[in-house]
Formats: sequence, C-alpha cells, structure tokens
Amino acid sequence: MSIPLLDLNRQYESIKPEIKKAIDKVLESQYFIMGDEVRELEEEVWKYCEANYAYGCASGSDALLLALMAIDLQPGDYVITSPFTFFATAGAISRIGGIPIFLDIEKDSFNLDPKEVKRFLDGEHPVFKKLDPDREKIKAIIPVHLYGQVADMDPINKLAKEHNLHVIEDAAQSIGAEYKGQRAGSLGDFGCFSFFPSKNLGAFGDAGLITVKDETLAQKTDILRLHGAKPKYHHSLVGINSRLDTIQAAVLSVKLQYLDEWSDRRREIAQTYNHLFAEAGIVGELGDCSGSCSAMGGNECELHSDKIITPQETTGSPRENGRHIYHQYTIRTRKRDVVMKALKAKDIGHSIYYPIPLHEQECFAYLGYEPKDCPVSHCASKQAISLPIFPELSSEEIEEVVNTVVDAVLG
Repeated sequence: MSIPLLDLNRQYESIKPEIKKAIDKVLESQYFIMGDEVRELEEEVWKYCEANYAYGCASGSDALLLALMAIDLQPGDYVITSPFTFFATAGAISRIGGIPIFLDIEKDSFNLDPKEVKRFLDGEHPVFKKLDPDREKIKAIIPVHLYGQVADMDPINKLAKEHNLHVIEDAAQSIGAEYKGQRAGSLGDFGCFSFFPSKNLGAFGDAGLITVKDETLAQKTDILRLHGAKPKYHHSLVGINSRLDTIQAAVLSVKLQYLDEWSDRRREIAQTYNHLFAEAGIVGELGDCSGSCSAMGGNECELHSDKIITPQETTGSPRENGRHIYHQYTIRTRKRDVVMKALKAKDIGHSIYYPIPLHEQECFAYLGYEPKDCPVSHCASKQAISLPIFPELSSEEIEEVVNTVVDAVLG
C-alpha cells in the first residue's frame, strides 16, 4: 500500500462542512484583512496556550522576526539558539543583522541543551572562545521545541534571568505541548507559532501567531506587525506588514476545536510504534556522543549497534507532567540509508529533519563553526529519519511501516 508521510486530504474530509461554512462567512463579509475571525482566533489561542497576549501574523518566520524586533535586537547583537532546527530560527536573527550563537542539543530530546548554554554564558564553552562575543551584546535565547516536545525551560529561564536575556520560544512545531503542566508559548517572553499546512494545527497557506507575556512588549508587537502604525497612518515605529488573513483565521478556529483530539491520536500512534519496534527487538540504547564518531570521520558512534533509537519523552513525559504532541515521529539509526531505500521501495513517506545542521550551513560559514562544535547535532543529522504520523493513520498502515523498517534493519 502507498502510505504518505502526511495526508491532509483525510483531515479535510472529516471537517469539510465546517471549513466551508467558516470560509463562506468570510466571503460574505468581504473583510479579508484583520476581520473579526482574526481577533476571535487570537483570543482562542491565548486561552488555549495559557498566554497573556496573542497576535496573528503572516507566518511562523515572521513571528520570530517580530519578537526580535520587539526586544530591539540590533545589528551585531547575539542570540543563542539550536543548530538542529528549520532555517527560519536563525534566519530571523540574521535578517535584522543579529549573529546566531549555535549551541548543541540534548542527545535524547533533540532540543537545546541547557548545560551547553550555561557553559557558554560562563565563558567556558569552546564556541565562546571562538566567537569572543561582547557579553553586553548577548540579548536573547531561542529554544526550539522540536518535533512537538518542549525544551527544558526551567534552567533556560533561570540562566536568562541571571544574564538579563529575553527568552523567545520557537514553538512552531509544538502548539498544545506541555512542560510541567504549562503550555508551549506561555513559558518565555514570547512564543512563536507556525500554522504552515503540515503543522499539527495547519492553515490553508502561510500563517503564524505570536504570544507575548509582558503588556508593554505585547502592545509593541501588535504595532510592529502593522507597519509600526497606531493609529493608522501614524508611525511610531518602523514595522513590517505581517497580518494573518481572515480566511486563514477562520480555518484555524475550526481546526483548533479538534487539536487536542488529534494530539491524543498522535501520541497513541507514537506509543504503538514504540511497542511494535520494541516487540520486534530492534530498539537499542543511545550512548554519549564522543565527538569522534564515524559521522565526523572517527571510529566510534554513539549508536553502538544497528538497532534503532525510538523517540525519547523527556519533558514531554506524563511522569513529568508534560505532553509530547508528536509533530514528527523521528527515529535514529546508523542504517538510515538502508531504511530509506526500503521505505521508498514500498512507497512509504519519510523525511529527514534536518540533513544539515545550521552551524554547518554555507551562509553561516563566516562564523567559523566546525561540525565538532555541535557534535550531537551533527550526528543526529546523519541518523534521524521521520516516519508517517498523522491522526488518520490506520493500524494496518502503522504495521506496514514497522514491518518495512524492521526488515531493513535486520536484513
């Protein structure tokens, strides 16, 4: 059978009448920009995320940009973030002249490692010595809640407070995820969400939203997304044009009603995958990355066998009062190429998120990073592969995916 990585048609068919009704309402009103549906969605999301303020914008990328503009990031200022993420995280920093500081991820969660952040801020990290930054110009930390699991925010927030840094959550993949009972988007100064169609809560085009904790920064963010004007034609700031279309807001309001149900189903699918892979005897243990593994030309590898590593729930574990919402179900294996070939032969969707860490991207070569500066990220980029996961995935499809991976690993 053909199994897609994601099938939005199945989702649409299940809510088609509600979607059509919501869109027709906007068409009848002819208020396509900043209509009532936008304000309604903003209220729904800030309540859902347990945030103080929320503002729709054109994309998740713009949400990051707006947060950096709101804190007055200047050319030459530094922002700490993860290299194992989509380009938009660092792209927003560079777009306004900032300099990204790439620090490594945790081996089990794929999220920014607070211990690495502490080493850097204490001046003990090799990357600190390489960049030799002016401490006064380090302005913010952007932890990325990758694959639907929140980064370890308590130590990150503690470090940010000690060093007077803003915290901007890149929550593009994690709406509804929880950390110690708190929702993604409510843990930092800002929360930046993407509603790209493939996200757990996806629009019918580009769309995004930003949550803000502080009232003054919230008002500033609201003005910045509307060309810096308030009232109209009176510009106190130089802003950007980043508005959430009314039709997209209407679509998202319909889908938001189903988000928790969809997230629960994603968790159920992930647990089924975990069980079936363990039952097949192909799940191994993840060791420490020595920085000399074969992915970097050495002889060792933290994956000490050809077995796979299934996703690890750290902050997303119910035992920690957390919630992983599995935007992606990502395994690790030294036999990735073999597994990909087998999946392709069976017409089973899969993808690599992400094949080249940001500290190794050509556009950031001027910073002088080497693969070994973020060894866990480097190795993850050589071993990670995401398998189909979406709420409508059937039991038969899950079993076919598992059987294909098992045969490839054992073959």
